[in-house]
Amino acid sequence: MKYTKKIVFIAVAFALLYSCSTKKDTVIRRNWHSLNTKFNVLFNGKESFKKGVEAINEKYKDDWFQQLPIEPIKFIEDKIIISNSGMGAGFGDSNNEIKKATTPFGIAEEKAVKAIQKHGMNINGIERNNQIDDAYLLLGKARYYEQRFIPAIEAFNYIIASYPFASLINETKIWRAKANIRIDNEELAIESLKLLIEIKKGQEENLPEEIKEQAHTALAMAYVKTDSIQKVKEHLIKATRTLNNKDQGARNLFILGQLYSAENKKDSAVLVFNKLVNFKKAPYKYKIHANIEIAKNTTNDSSRVALLDRMYSLIENRDNKKYLDELYYQVGVLHEANDSTHLAMNAYNKSLKYNGGTKQKTFTYEKLGNLYFKNSKYLVANSYYDSVLQVSTDTLNLRIRRIKRKYKNLALLIKYENLVIKNDSILKIASLSKTDQEAFFQKYIDNLKKKDEEAAQLKLNQQAFGNSFGGNSLQSKSKGKWYFYNSQSLSFGKTEFIKIWGNRKLVDDWRWSSKINTTNSKDSTQVNQKSTRYDLASYIKTIPTDKKEIDTLKLDRNQALYELGLIYKEQFKDTTLAIQRLERVESLNPKKELILPINWHLYQIYKSKNNTSKASIYKNVILTKYSKTKFAQIIQNPNAIIKEEVEVNEIEKTYKEIYYLYKGNKFEETVSKTDEILPKIQNSKLIAKFELLKAYAIGKYKDKDAYKTALEYVAVNYGNTEEGKRAKAVIKQLSK
Repeated sequence: MKYTKKIVFIAVAFALLYSCSTKKDTVIRRNWHSLNTKFNVLFNGKESFKKGVEAINEKYKDDWFQQLPIEPIKFIEDKIIISNSGMGAGFGDSNNEIKKATTPFGIAEEKAVKAIQKHGMNINGIERNNQIDDAYLLLGKARYYEQRFIPAIEAFNYIIASYPFASLINETKIWRAKANIRIDNEELAIESLKLLIEIKKGQEENLPEEIKEQAHTALAMAYVKTDSIQKVKEHLIKATRTLNNKDQGARNLFILGQLYSAENKKDSAVLVFNKLVNFKKAPYKYKIHANIEIAKNTTNDSSRVALLDRMYSLIENRDNKKYLDELYYQVGVLHEANDSTHLAMNAYNKSLKYNGGTKQKTFTYEKLGNLYFKNSKYLVANSYYDSVLQVSTDTLNLRIRRIKRKYKNLALLIKYENLVIKNDSILKIASLSKTDQEAFFQKYIDNLKKKDEEAAQLKLNQQAFGNSFGGNSLQSKSKGKWYFYNSQSLSFGKTEFIKIWGNRKLVDDWRWSSKINTTNSKDSTQVNQKSTRYDLASYIKTIPTDKKEIDTLKLDRNQALYELGLIYKEQFKDTTLAIQRLERVESLNPKKELILPINWHLYQIYKSKNNTSKASIYKNVILTKYSKTKFAQIIQNPNAIIKEEVEVNEIEKTYKEIYYLYKGNKFEETVSKTDEILPKIQNSKLIAKFELLKAYAIGKYKDKDAYKTALEYVAVNYGNTEEGKRAKAVIKQLSK
C-alpha cells in the first residue's frame, strides 16, 4: 500500500513538473501557464497597477480656472528616464540581488516581468501563452506612469512586432502613441493613430467603440501639443460620441466646452456643458463645474434669472457644501452682470466665508476690489488687492502681476489720503480752545475705559463659564455656577482689575486716577505705566502749539491735496474726486507755486466736462494773473505750436548726452566725457550734477575706496546742494 502511494505521488509530481515546462507545446502546458499567468501573477500586477492609478487620481487637483489637461496626471519636467537595463528588472540581469519594488507601479512591473520569464512559451518564434501580450502591455503601462517613456515604448514595440494579431494590439498602439506624445514625438503619434483608425479618405476603421474613444482622445492630446485647436475639437467631438469610459468621457466633454468658451462660441459651449450635466454616469465634480461654466457662458439677460435660480438650488443642496465658495462666486458674477452691485457684494462675501481653494479666493478678493474701485472707494479696494497678494501662491501669473501693479499705484494715493486725514485731525484739535481740547480727549478716555471694562468683563465671563463646567472645587459643586463662588474666577478677576484700574480703595469715584494706591504691589507699578492711557495731561501735551509746526502741517496737507488731485485726474480719470481735492486746496490759501497749476488743471477738467461757466472762472485767472506763461498761450492759441520760454541750454544737452552714456553702462566713457566738460563749466549751476554723475560712474567699475573718495569730493565741495546731500547719504550707507 505504501509503495503504491509513493508511485502515485511521484506520478503526480512528474505530471506537474511536465506541465510546468515552457519548452514543449501541449494543450495542458498552454492552459496551465495561461491560467497561472492570468489568475496569479498578472492578477496581482494589475491590482497593484490599479492602486497606483487610483492614488494618482486622488492626489491630482484640477485647476477649474484653466483649460484642463486631457490626461489628469502631472509628470515632473525633465525627469524622463531614457534607458533601462534591457527590457526591465529581471530581463537578463547579471546581478542576482535585485531590489524588490516598493511602489505600486514598480510592483506591477515586477509581476509583469515574472509572468513573462516564468510563463512565457516562445517556441520556434511563436508565443503559445495567450496572456504574455497582456503582461507586456502591463509592463509598458507601469513604466509610462513612472515617467519611463522610452522603456515603455520598447515594451509596446515588442508586443506590436511579436504579437501582431494579439487581442490587445490596438490598445497597445494607443499607449505607444501616448508615450511618444510625452517625449514630444507627437507627429509620429498622430501618424500611427491615423493608421489605426482610418482606412482611407478619412473613413474610420471598424473598431470597437472603446478603442475609437481612446484613439480619438490620444489624437486630441497630440494636437494639443501642436496647438492645432480645431483638430483638438474635432477629435474630442468624435471621442464623446459614445461615452463608454465615463471618467474620460466627462473630462473630454468639459475640455471641449472650455475650448468653445475660449473661442467666444458661447452657445456651443453651453450645449456641450448641458450635455455633460445630463450625462448620468459622469463623476459629480464635472457636473457641478459644468453648471458653473453654463453660468459663465450665458450672454442673455433673461436667461440669467433662470441661471440664478439654478445656482441657488445648487447652493441649497447639502451635497454641494465643498463647492459653495465657487457657487456663491458665480452668483456674484451673475448679479454683477445684472448691475445688482449690492447683491453681488453680498454673494462675494459669502464665497469668502467658505474654505475653498486659494485661487478661488484671489478671484473673489479681486472682484470685490474692482467693485470698490469702480465706486471710487480706493482705500477699501486697495485692502482687497492686498488680500489677493497675501493669499496668492503664483506670483508670476500675469493676472497677479497686474493686481500688484494696481496695488502699488494705489499705495501713493493712500499715503496722501492718510496724510490729509491725519493733518486735518491734528489741525482741527489744535484750533480748539483749551476747554474744548480737554472735553474732546476726556470723551476719548471715557470711551477707552468703557471698552477696557467690557473686554475685562468678557474675559471674566468666559473664565467663569469655563470653570462652571470644568472646575473641581467644593464651592462650585455645592453652591452652583455663580461667579463669586468660584475662587479661580475671583482670583483672575482681581488680577485683571488691578492691571486695568490699579490698586484702588473701596471709595466713591474710585475710577479717578488720584484714587490709585501706589504703595504696595508690583502690579501697581505696571498699572501706573498703563494708566497714562487715561491721563488727560499726556494727550494735551501732544497737541502742537508752535506756529512753525502748525504751518508745516498745513503745507504738507495742501501739497498732499494737490498731488491727490493730479492722481485722480491723470491716473484714475476720476474727475469728481480730482475737482474735490483741487478746489479744496485752492480754498486753503496754498503756496504761490501751486496756484497756477491748480487753476490750469481745474480749467482742463471743467472744459472736458463741457462746463463752460466753471471753466471760464479758472481760464480768466490764468489769462489775467499769468498772461505771460505757456498755459495762457495754449488757451489763447490752442492750435499753435508753443515755443518753450527758454531755449534748452547747451550744458543741459551735454549733461543728457553723458547721462545716457551712464544709463548705457558706458561708465569709463562717462568719466572721460565729464572730465572734458568740467573745466568749461566752472561757473555753471549744473557742475554739481556732473560731479555726482562722475562719482556714480566711478562706483560702477572701480573699487569701494575710489567710489567713496569721489562721493566725498562732491559732499565737501557742494554740500549745500541736493547733489551734495545725496553724496553724504550714500557715504553713510557705505560706512555701515
